[in-house]
Amino acid sequence: MSALIELEDIWLCYGGHSVLSGLSLSVPERDILALLGPSGCGKSSVLRLILGLTAPDRGVVRLRGETVSENGRIMRLPEERGLAVVFQDLALWPHLTVGGNLNFVLGSKKLPSEEKDLRITNALRRVSLGGMEHRYPTALSGGERQRVAIARALVLDPDAILLDEPASNLDVVLKRDLLRMFRQILKEREGTALYVTHDPREAASLGDRIAIMEKGQIVQVGELCQLRALPANDFVRAFVEDI
Repeated sequence: MSALIELEDIWLCYGGHSVLSGLSLSVPERDILALLGPSGCGKSSVLRLILGLTAPDRGVVRLRGETVSENGRIMRLPEERGLAVVFQDLALWPHLTVGGNLNFVLGSKKLPSEEKDLRITNALRRVSLGGMEHRYPTALSGGERQRVAIARALVLDPDAILLDEPASNLDVVLKRDLLRMFRQILKEREGTALYVTHDPREAASLGDRIAIMEKGQIVQVGELCQLRALPANDFVRAFVEDI
């Protein structure tokens, strides 16, 4: 299966501090990859590189085989990359309705208003929020706001969805239900996703595979059963032994 997202030999520093050190990572089409690691290991920097918000000091970022960033240069702007993102803080606009939040991200797409309305309706139905277009985010529960953020990503019909710990503030039951719903949606649309988390259980419940990250490097990538059977080191073993 061909890779939709590729990072090759990525090096990145902030303020003289090394954040990523020779990192390489590949996400095949229709794969759900969970990027798992402790806080501060560089996971969010990986997302920023893929999105085009940051350029690597050295190394190459490719999308569908096309080089989009390389050695300090950004060749494709974020809006040209065919990606959608769900951030940890969700970034919903409180002054816009649920439908308004989804319509706003469609503003850059030259679509007839009827098609935009249909996309919004379908995206909200997929996350079980049908008929809530006129509600405001402040009137929703935490779990409902999470689903609006996911619908806002889906409405773009992106090549891949990137998620930066969007379920971290939910309780165990809501988190389980949200991840189950999102995995089902991705499998139905044969979607590609990179899910960033520090929680091994989240990684195991959503990801087809798990990439374990430590101190700016990918330590091991594989299915959970592979990581359990043949952990690359004690760090990997400690992360997966209690799942």
